[in-house]
Amino acid sequence: MSKRAELISVHNVTREYAMPAADLTVLKGVNFSLAVGDFAFIVGRSGSGKSTLLHLLGGLDQPTSGKILFEGEDMTEMSEKDLARVRNRRMGLVFQFYHLLPELTLFENVLLPSLIAGKANPKWAKECLRKVKLSSRSGHFPSELSGGEKQRAAMARALVNRPSLVLCDEPTGNLDSETAESVVSLMEDLNEKDGVAFVVVTHDETLAARHPDVYRLKDGSLEKQALMPRGKAAERS
Repeated sequence: MSKRAELISVHNVTREYAMPAADLTVLKGVNFSLAVGDFAFIVGRSGSGKSTLLHLLGGLDQPTSGKILFEGEDMTEMSEKDLARVRNRRMGLVFQFYHLLPELTLFENVLLPSLIAGKANPKWAKECLRKVKLSSRSGHFPSELSGGEKQRAAMARALVNRPSLVLCDEPTGNLDSETAESVVSLMEDLNEKDGVAFVVVTHDETLAARHPDVYRLKDGSLEKQALMPRGKAAERS
């Protein structure tokens, strides 16, 4: 079986923030790589730097030192315009608080990134809604959706430009355990059937333990975690 191409790689990345007393080092020489079609969880305590790392992977922030390559391109050398283009056309981002526009219907929210990219495809937007089982809610506004539906809507929006990578920041943080399970199962199905790679930041180690690729962020360092996979990951092993 041929080795899959590298999708994103982090090389000796450090992130420091200037503080009045002394600089705060959040990430210390982090190295990480993800191949096409991979699925990885990043776990760690609140404040450990998980979101900081995810923002760096998405080009929403820049490292103090080190390099981040996405599909072979150095994101640390890109302009803000080029980074925005990469996020819009080649990545999908799913945040804990959804960021759906309240004045737009669910369908309009999902279609929006493709409009911004200049390649609007209403038929595909409807298919993305079907994938997340929200076809019947396409005409509703975010205020009319449950928390789980909003999270699935955010997932559909992240998929509309057919990204190779989706970054998720605590996607189950505001959901009950049953709804959280359905959201993670959705991500696994998209990974298995459509080949979308995922990096999921979470504090929920029970959910993360269902996959073999789990990384722990502690004291600014990222290490591969030896966990016994459960659920779908165990079935695939």
